[in-house]
Amino acid sequence: MTVTIPPEAPLDCPLCPRLVAFREAVAVDHPDWHNAPVESFGSDQARLLIIGLAPGLRGANRTGRPFTGDWAGDLLYATLDRFGFSRGTYASHAGDGVELVDAMITNAVRCVPPENKPVGAEANACRPFLTSRIAAMPRLTAVLCLGKISHDNTLRALGLPLKTVKFGHAATADIPGPNGSLRLFDSYHCSRYNTNTGRLTEAMFDAVFADIRAWLDRTP
Repeated sequence: MTVTIPPEAPLDCPLCPRLVAFREAVAVDHPDWHNAPVESFGSDQARLLIIGLAPGLRGANRTGRPFTGDWAGDLLYATLDRFGFSRGTYASHAGDGVELVDAMITNAVRCVPPENKPVGAEANACRPFLTSRIAAMPRLTAVLCLGKISHDNTLRALGLPLKTVKFGHAATADIPGPNGSLRLFDSYHCSRYNTNTGRLTEAMFDAVFADIRAWLDRTP
């Protein structure tokens, strides 16, 4: 019998004992936070899927929406707005009324990890949700991976060897997807660490989104 994996993890997902223990420990100190797997945000009919690594402790794990409530989200949502992928005013909480336009945001690992670092076994356990998330988007044509770990997990979720495409900031490649060919875009992660150190500037991030916007605008 074939078991169908849903595109979203259940809120009480038990697959990763370390992550379960961590989110339960955080819930003791912050019972009003989300403290559960974070669902993808956006429409299944979107053509662009943005894939991060995992929820931030005081960002998505607190607010319950990907990239919401921390510096990475401040940069990402501002950039989405500039390139026409959102409407409304982002205010760092899930009830701010922001809507994504032709885009969805998800994470390779759906639960917050200690020190923002999931281990390989946790990525492996969560990967079927990412595979299903991609397959559940019939109009998907563009994927943006934020960071090398996201890039590697996305290739694995699609059943592709890592040697298929090497990660590189602003790199692009065409890869097979479950519903047709996909254009893969890479960017350094929009974390505060990367922007503070100059590894990623806002101009560099804008350039990646400019490429995505241009490609989608000329793709039927």
